[in-house]
Amino acid sequence: MLFKRRTTPNHLERLRVAVWPRHSFARSARYFSKRVLRLTASPNAIALGFAAGAFASFTPLIGFHFIVSFVIAFIIGGNMLAAALGTAVGNPLTFPVIWASTFKLGTLILYGEARTLDHNKLDEHLDVGVLDMIKEALLPFFKPMLVGALPLGAAAGLISYFLVYYSVRTYQRSRRVRLAARRGIAARQHGEADLDAQP
Repeated sequence: MLFKRRTTPNHLERLRVAVWPRHSFARSARYFSKRVLRLTASPNAIALGFAAGAFASFTPLIGFHFIVSFVIAFIIGGNMLAAALGTAVGNPLTFPVIWASTFKLGTLILYGEARTLDHNKLDEHLDVGVLDMIKEALLPFFKPMLVGALPLGAAAGLISYFLVYYSVRTYQRSRRVRLAARRGIAARQHGEADLDAQP
């Protein structure tokens, strides 16, 4: 197949690339931003979709971020592909910060004091059954993280919306100008060719 890699990357290689890009973070960020800018939809739909993905990435629903972003994007009229791209706000580099901040804010809202993640509490329950571990160890973390994710995710979504909206609108306007200029040049060249062809 054309442009296909000779050797298929294994799972470890894919994980390494997800955490640390092959070339540089700047190049990966430029590639990612171009993917968002070149989506074929209105700036509002793209920005809404990306904001939905950014919001979903703050929730502790690991493994369901795509589904959550698609549901939110569908409700608010956002672009689905932009929603999928927006979930990249949550990645192996940002998840530790997101989880710690959502837990801290969630405990502040629920209990009136900001607490930090206690890894020892989670380790104490690793030797018990799965259901007991979910009930006694994970739920006390999950509830504050979910509560804290709502305001932080909303703030991230709002910031993402305006950044993406104005970026996409500027890109689409400049692209329309470039295309119009190319059509004008092509029309002039075509007219000159017709004049040259006349006897």
